[in-house]
Amino acid sequence: MWLALSTLVFIHFCALITPGPDFFVVTQTAISRSRTQAMCVVLGITVAVLLWAFFALIGLNIIFEKFVWLKQIMMVLGGLYLCWLGFQMLKSAFSKQKVSTEILNIELPQSHVRFFIKGLFTNLSNPKAVIYFGSVFSMFLANPQLDHLHAVMWVIIGIETLLWFSFVVFVFSLPSFKIAYQNAAKWIDGVSGGIFTAFGAYLIANK
Repeated sequence: MWLALSTLVFIHFCALITPGPDFFVVTQTAISRSRTQAMCVVLGITVAVLLWAFFALIGLNIIFEKFVWLKQIMMVLGGLYLCWLGFQMLKSAFSKQKVSTEILNIELPQSHVRFFIKGLFTNLSNPKAVIYFGSVFSMFLANPQLDHLHAVMWVIIGIETLLWFSFVVFVFSLPSFKIAYQNAAKWIDGVSGGIFTAFGAYLIANK
């Protein structure tokens, strides 16, 4: 039992640290906005992960096997959202002028709810999440040793996600990263936008 749980913790950690849309949106927010706003993104991602885990608990893999079209629709919608997010970053990169941090913060939206929703939708549209919870995580649910620990697994997944991305926020919101962002804001937003657009296009093309 403990070995199975430890394996789950390790596998989920490996999934978390692999660079993807979640990681890029958290780091970009942490270095360009406030730590509080970045944590709102993290909370949105964590809630989305808990939703995916819940869907897996009620048979996400079985649903995808019976309704292939549903998975394809989710992949297309997710790809479109990531492309839209990437477009917004690219537009920001091309229009960004060299301004002070104070002016930048005034011009940018400050709603914590918007950042929460951004994190939520980014993870829900994340192809890694669809694949991971629809296959890898579902394998642990099929383990008889863990039949009575599904609620524990659900909590572990949420806590591990929250702790990892909170650490990412702490590191990337340090003053040194803030200064680096001010000096290369256009390039950082441009690269991030390109990555998100590429993720979205790949997701749509390989639905």
